[in-house]
Amino acid sequence: MQNEEAFYRLLSAPKKCAIITHFKPDADAMGSSLGWALFLEKRGHEVAVITPSEYPDFLAWLPGNEKTTAVKNEETKEKAIRLIKAADIIFCLDFSALQRIHELGKYVAEAKGIKAVIDHHLEPENFGDYLLSDVKSASTAGLIYDLIGKCGGKDLLDADIAACLYAGLMADTGGFRHSNTRSREFEMAAELVNRGANPHFISKQILENNSLERIRFTGFVLKDKLTVLPEFRTAYIALSADEAKQYKAATGDSEGLVNYGLSVKGIVLSALFFDRKDEIKLSFRSLGSFSVNDLARKYFDGGGHANAAGGLSHASLDETLQKFLSILPAFRDELNKINI
Repeated sequence: MQNEEAFYRLLSAPKKCAIITHFKPDADAMGSSLGWALFLEKRGHEVAVITPSEYPDFLAWLPGNEKTTAVKNEETKEKAIRLIKAADIIFCLDFSALQRIHELGKYVAEAKGIKAVIDHHLEPENFGDYLLSDVKSASTAGLIYDLIGKCGGKDLLDADIAACLYAGLMADTGGFRHSNTRSREFEMAAELVNRGANPHFISKQILENNSLERIRFTGFVLKDKLTVLPEFRTAYIALSADEAKQYKAATGDSEGLVNYGLSVKGIVLSALFFDRKDEIKLSFRSLGSFSVNDLARKYFDGGGHANAAGGLSHASLDETLQKFLSILPAFRDELNKINI
């Protein structure tokens, strides 16, 4: 972060703070946001957490969750806008492009408050007054953990803050299985456990707390919707809005589905196309040197990490899928050269 000392001075006196994270937030987005909120409150700041959409029920247990304003309708949208406009500091966590917060991006861009972006994705936009960006960090929760230390606040890191940060760290490393897991992630995890985070409880809540509908939805996806293209070492899932409705899929129920494609032996690229009616949400995962960040940025108005990225399409589900299939031949050689 540039101008670190100025940033720390900014936090030395109580401020009105708004923390906002990305659309359809995951465990890292919510864990880092709530962990940072709880810490700032201990330092005497007035804090509000904002999400541009609903978030999964399996994250509702997170300490500080009651502080969150989730945009669900016009009433909650207006409240979120008021909080953004009133804030002295707006913290943008776990996203690096304003399009990731949809229509709230306009209000953040126009807000008079100081903007601080804390994120670990590639190629961040330049919309903040302060930027803490580290693409080597496995999670934004890890960045918040380090930031608390740099602010001299380790003594304030209690069990609730530790639980939030551990949730984000655990989720974004895939339970410490993904290639982004360094020794540093284990060091942070150990310290968070020492501070009161319960690994068994947290992993149970996030990974093993499914509704019956979600399990049946997953079964349908794996049985009928997972397509494998051996010649491209690629797997994909394309889900329509009607299919999601038929299986009563709730917010968060599609999370992790893209990883099943990547778990098929020999597959190095997996894609999920999910019709949200007003747009198609794309998720990409890869192994080895194949960059889905580059793929998402070039073709699907997205981005993220080298091996985990997302994108959007405003074409139909079939048109989006056909576009993806049409570009695969250009990557045939690259995909087939990857050793795993």
